[in-house]
Amino acid sequence: MDHQIQTLIVDDDEGIRFFLREVLSGEGHAVATASSGEEALGCLRDTSFDLAILDLNLGSRIDGLRVLEAISWRWPHMASIILTGHGTLDSAMSAIREGVDAYLLKPVKADQLRRVAEDVLAKRQQRDQAPSTIPDPSRLQRGPFVVDLDRGTVSCDNQPFELNTCEYKLLVHLMKNDDRPVPVQELVRVVRGYQCEHVHEARDIIKWYVYSLRQKVETDPAAPRHILNVRGIGYTFKI
Repeated sequence: MDHQIQTLIVDDDEGIRFFLREVLSGEGHAVATASSGEEALGCLRDTSFDLAILDLNLGSRIDGLRVLEAISWRWPHMASIILTGHGTLDSAMSAIREGVDAYLLKPVKADQLRRVAEDVLAKRQQRDQAPSTIPDPSRLQRGPFVVDLDRGTVSCDNQPFELNTCEYKLLVHLMKNDDRPVPVQELVRVVRGYQCEHVHEARDIIKWYVYSLRQKVETDPAAPRHILNVRGIGYTFKI
């Protein structure tokens, strides 16, 4: 970015606010902080930031998800990261539905924070600068990966993959939702048409389909680059 990155940090723990501010200020961010959801909403009323880092549990009636809802409505181009010590699948899914760009569990390391902040800002910038075009509804492309949705074929760098029906459904759904981690229960529903009641059951089911897909689309399945695990949530697709 050509301008100084404007970042809002929202956390009710003074020590964590200090840590986050120091790390990101060292990366050139202009940082504002808020210790409550109410204070954060006041900051956001008339000011747009490039990035918001939000704790989910703020110890008041306005939590991080309420602040995230306000960002999505008032400043939809802002990037956002949820940072919490109360990581559950339900809270992660709620944050994902509101458009959060990343979800990190405390304690977070400085290098991890720097990397994730840089990644989400870069992705937002790419989306803002992307030309407005009418997409081909029969073609799904992410980087070198191309899916012909009419024919049901998949290729990477013009080299076709032979996928079975379940592998195809899994890859297509991950590619279509590459802007978020996809929960394991959702993946089981898409691949198997089965609604799992328990996360552990869904994880046990889907991991075998992920393993099989990685064998076909990853150069090194033991160190995947495209079909990635997101701890505590599910899987995501990266190019």
